[in-house]
Amino acid sequence: MGNHFLFCSAGRRGRLLRNFRESLDDRSLIIATDNQATAPALYFADRRYVVPRIDDPSYIDTLLGICRRERVKAITTLIDPEIEVLARHRGRFIEAGVLPLCPTEATARLCFDKFALYEHLVSHGIRTVLTYDTRECFMAGLAAGHIRFPVFIKPRTGSGSVGIHKAHTLQELDGYLNEGAHAYIIQEFMDCEDCDADVYIDCISHRPVAMFAKHKLETRTGGASKTISFKDNRLFDFIKQICTTLEFNGPVDMDFWYRDGQYYLSEVNPRFGGAYLHAYGAGVNFVPLIVNNMHGIENRENIGNYDDDVVMMMYDDVVVMPKSELAG
Repeated sequence: MGNHFLFCSAGRRGRLLRNFRESLDDRSLIIATDNQATAPALYFADRRYVVPRIDDPSYIDTLLGICRRERVKAITTLIDPEIEVLARHRGRFIEAGVLPLCPTEATARLCFDKFALYEHLVSHGIRTVLTYDTRECFMAGLAAGHIRFPVFIKPRTGSGSVGIHKAHTLQELDGYLNEGAHAYIIQEFMDCEDCDADVYIDCISHRPVAMFAKHKLETRTGGASKTISFKDNRLFDFIKQICTTLEFNGPVDMDFWYRDGQYYLSEVNPRFGGAYLHAYGAGVNFVPLIVNNMHGIENRENIGNYDDDVVMMMYDDVVVMPKSELAG
């Protein structure tokens, strides 16, 4: 029997599915779902399903039905809002013999709520970006000299780059806050280098066993489009420290700032990051690690086993096909 994977909310992540396919044997299948038949990544999968929205009451039962039908052995999602949905039902997937590549429910909730994550990190001594959840708290910090303009504001529970603004003055900040488009947090503006890391957390030991770090050379809406690899044991040790306070399972994307010789955690996305393609292309392949965990095998640590100065450059591609061949 093959090692069948289910990618939920596949969206535009066709290259990721294609890379996955390259790493599997001929007996294994990739199954993909989305709530739109025109999601391009569906057509890089061996089998595809159009499913309800993630907030539909029938959604989890639909996924479990697909898992049984296709003999799925591992499941993951490629969008942030679904991570907590899968985490909430981890037990049901495990009972069905499916490995959920998602954190525990408590960790998923923290990662999606940026201010809750900030409080958690501070309480555990993890360096992170100074953050306020209300205007009143921000004004107190401003008066005390703890923070100054410019500042960043972003939705407390947002994903990607939606709703993020840089405010240079109090008037500008109030303008964004008064629009009421989101429940905002206010953050210190980090005028320094940023980078990120793709990390694989073993699903048995819950320890990081593979990491790939990269500097961002160019960023577009939703993530980095050009990156260059680097290795730094200080960053690797910092990631290990972070992983002692949160319980992950599988791939995790972490964003960092680097200032005055120290790394600061910015955000954690417990899923395949958009630039994981760089890690894969540089030889850091998470697929065998997942397969081991699917079979109850704990992975050994293999961190930093890649070259510095490997560059990734993203570009656009398309899927063209007859309407009659769309999924659903």
